[in-house]
Amino acid sequence: MSRLRSLALLTLAVAAVGLAGCSSSSASTATTNTAASGAGNATATTTAPATTPGSTVPVTPVQSPSPAGTFGTKPTVTVPTGAPPSGLQSTDLITGTGPAVPAGATVTVQYVGVAWSTGKQFDASWNDNSGQPVTFPLSGVIPGWTQGLVGMKVGGRRELVIPPSLAYGASGQGAIGPNETLIFIVDLYKIA
Repeated sequence: MSRLRSLALLTLAVAAVGLAGCSSSSASTATTNTAASGAGNATATTTAPATTPGSTVPVTPVQSPSPAGTFGTKPTVTVPTGAPPSGLQSTDLITGTGPAVPAGATVTVQYVGVAWSTGKQFDASWNDNSGQPVTFPLSGVIPGWTQGLVGMKVGGRRELVIPPSLAYGASGQGAIGPNETLIFIVDLYKIA
């Protein structure tokens, strides 16, 4: 009798596992956390088309700006495909919890800058001799920074995509070519 009961339980277990593998849902959803730390991390959700039982469809996360990384460490800059935007884009990758930058403020930041057309870094405060944050007034930088950092909160990380008209224009500057769109990722340490 106990042998028959064991066989019946084994049959039920196998049937339950088999049914669990068959899903009647018409779509599968994957959620990817595109940022590693900080409040306000962006989360991308993608829905894949329906699949037949037993088949798999790779689910690709929706592209975010650049990966957020961790505040206070040098970030990775991702250059999107396609044509650069014609206007300033300002995206919080990590939302800070401190005070917000007012117009005309002096800020202390770490940053990395990449040219849209080449994907190559042309400047980074992490690469100077000290590796320490730098302080400057927003009135002394390109208009893309002057406009793009207003409203950013201390402790945050922001990506700025700056068109040539708000950067160095037709003349370029040093390693930055003429009419170059720039991508910066900026960590805000304090407002003076």
